[in-house]
Amino acid sequence: MPARTFILGTAGHIDHGKTTLVRALTGVDTDRLPEEKSRGITIDIGFANLEVGEHQIGIVDVPGHERFIRNMLAGATGIDMAMLIVAADDGVMPQTREHLAILQLLNIERGLVVLTKTDLVEESWVDLVEDDLKQFLRGSFLEGAPIIRVSAQRGEGIDRLRDAIRSECSRLSERRAGELLRLAVDRSFHAAGVGTIITGSVARGTLRAGDEVEWLPARRRVKVRGLQTHGRDVDEVSRGQRAAVNLIGVGHGEIMRGHELATPGWLLPSRLLTVSLRILQDAPWPLRHRARIRLHVGTQEQIASARLIGMNQVEPGGMCFAQIICAEPAIAYAGEPFVIRAESPLVTLGGGHVLQPAARPFRRREARDMAARLERLAGPDPHIRAAEAIFFFGFNEWSMLDLVRDSGIEPSEAPDIVARLIAKGDVVELSRDLGRPLRIHREAAAILEGRICQALARLHEELPLESHLPRQRVIQRLARHAEPAVVESTIARMIDTKALRGDGMSIALPSFKPKFTAGQQQLLARMIEIYERAGFMPPDVGEMAKQVGANEKEVRTILDIAVKAGKVSHLGGPLYMHTTHEQELRRRSEQALRERGTLAMSDLRDLFGTSRKYAVPMGEYLDKVGLTKRQGDLRVLRT
Repeated sequence: MPARTFILGTAGHIDHGKTTLVRALTGVDTDRLPEEKSRGITIDIGFANLEVGEHQIGIVDVPGHERFIRNMLAGATGIDMAMLIVAADDGVMPQTREHLAILQLLNIERGLVVLTKTDLVEESWVDLVEDDLKQFLRGSFLEGAPIIRVSAQRGEGIDRLRDAIRSECSRLSERRAGELLRLAVDRSFHAAGVGTIITGSVARGTLRAGDEVEWLPARRRVKVRGLQTHGRDVDEVSRGQRAAVNLIGVGHGEIMRGHELATPGWLLPSRLLTVSLRILQDAPWPLRHRARIRLHVGTQEQIASARLIGMNQVEPGGMCFAQIICAEPAIAYAGEPFVIRAESPLVTLGGGHVLQPAARPFRRREARDMAARLERLAGPDPHIRAAEAIFFFGFNEWSMLDLVRDSGIEPSEAPDIVARLIAKGDVVELSRDLGRPLRIHREAAAILEGRICQALARLHEELPLESHLPRQRVIQRLARHAEPAVVESTIARMIDTKALRGDGMSIALPSFKPKFTAGQQQLLARMIEIYERAGFMPPDVGEMAKQVGANEKEVRTILDIAVKAGKVSHLGGPLYMHTTHEQELRRRSEQALRERGTLAMSDLRDLFGTSRKYAVPMGEYLDKVGLTKRQGDLRVLRT
């Protein structure tokens, strides 16, 4: 049976014996820096390995001094359980409180408590400290956790502590490695004859020698030459293991703490995160809108500012949604915990969860609607989270990995969830000429449809005589909102659902009818009167324009609308005819054909008392409307 692997992180005030305790448990001195050894305090993260029963445990030893909380936060990333260490001669101290608050903000759910230095005080005093400690832990994830009394110098209680660690590991659910890799870098160095080495805890997935991974935030592909875990060469490392990774394609001075290795195409560095934020009850002051903060996410630390959504400040103990604007690109995924600290003085203010790891800016007026959407994005239902993430994708192309990153669903679940959302109508598929259909949220589709209708309405106002408008004019007006293929596909969908009328070339709002000005109505009335008097020899457009004193373009536009209204008929080219005469043209032609069987061009000319100038287009018109068909120089009834 393979060993179960976990990461155990220490926590506690400076000089409470964390490093000494780890050495007593593992035989490893985690203080590796000369300054740490000379000063006798832990400054940076240290690592050790512990085997208890069937469990393989990587221990991350963190500094306790308040000046090195940033290093403690980097070390706490990816741990499965915590070991809170309190010295019996000191009791609960400021960094005891701050470390416990940080562990809770990072969603650590299991752990144990160690009372160290019990050899320095009377047992009755240890009893008092333990009672005080139980009160302090009430309401935290460590309430009811085992409290082990230890003297690391004498070796007392170490075996009991190992047993307690083994027991806690047995109760800890082993998380699946998952399909996607994530390893946050906490150290980088150069090894002679080997090259660049980075270390970190594998937060999820499996990393194998020979793999090509993405180095973030540089977004470059690098190759894994070799792997170690706890000093042993291995072929692969998985979630819950400490790893040393020998990389090809990057210098050790380029990659550093705060960077990450991940499955290519999954994580996306961004300077804007949308988050759910909680301010600690004992925070020294409220968090104000646009306050400068220190953001800790993964092993990263950077200066940022917090834009609160829908409020001007959050009081201690309060919660809100916010957008965090980072000085440098941050690397995160939906659901990832983070911590914020004051820029100065260095105190922990609160933390929360990332909701949108690659967000767009929200406007203040959007606050109410965005808050409702973010509530759903933060909820427990993966289908609802996926639907909201798709809404925020808008009209942009997205992949299953994008959806996994922005909704926190598992990669194996994503295709089925998307299929269900499409079947329910929550997600709409828009076909495109090239590539797969674009999938957008139904509300995003409705927004685009509304914009199409608004653009059409404005064009109808600008061109009141045009009964239909070219599709391309509408598409051009929406270029800044969506790509042309998306607008084109949405227009086709709206025509199918009768939300628009039109064809492949032109469209119109169903309710729109051309509108004439008073002058245009008078012009049309004069033209209809002229056509009525002209009989079967109507003037062409140029002649009509001269008679009514207007330009040809305006005359043709008005006539085309009159054709759709049934007031005149278009014979073809520049010739129009009054509808009454067009009906008489059909009636007489059909009667003559039934009597004679055929009609020559001269017959049409004589039948209507006109010239060849009009007889030719009349004959072609009769063919076009389906009354006749040509047989050589003659016309016969179409059967």
